[in-house]
Amino acid sequence: MLKLLGLLVVLSGVFALGYYTGQRSVGELKDTIVDLSRNVHSVLNTTLGLERNLRMRESFVGAKARVIQAKSDLLERNFGNAARELREALDELEKTGSGEREGDASAKVKRLIAKVRQAQTELESGRNVGRGKLDEIQKELDSLLAS
Repeated sequence: MLKLLGLLVVLSGVFALGYYTGQRSVGELKDTIVDLSRNVHSVLNTTLGLERNLRMRESFVGAKARVIQAKSDLLERNFGNAARELREALDELEKTGSGEREGDASAKVKRLIAKVRQAQTELESGRNVGRGKLDEIQKELDSLLAS
């Protein structure tokens, strides 16, 4: 029964397509196909742009969470964990920085990566990093998330 119904739907579709092409000229059909393909490409590009933006924001949020955890570890005088959290935040930012295409945002991400790398190396070498420095990094991440 299902096969018969499926065959009937396919035959109806083929008949409708044949009838439609018989009523229209070939040039008109080509124009319709070109318009449809342009629309599909436009939708595809928009979707890819939204996905890239979402992944970028997700990386910024992950990096911000790591910076906040590093601040918490600094308050507890756990410098090893704070350095590890900053290293993971650095990985998130580098992943985001490689996907950036815009000039201004890319420059901001590169400056932020340099600041995080400096704070992380200071912690790994045993020097204390001020909480203000991590607050500044967090504020820059907030500004990148807002834009």
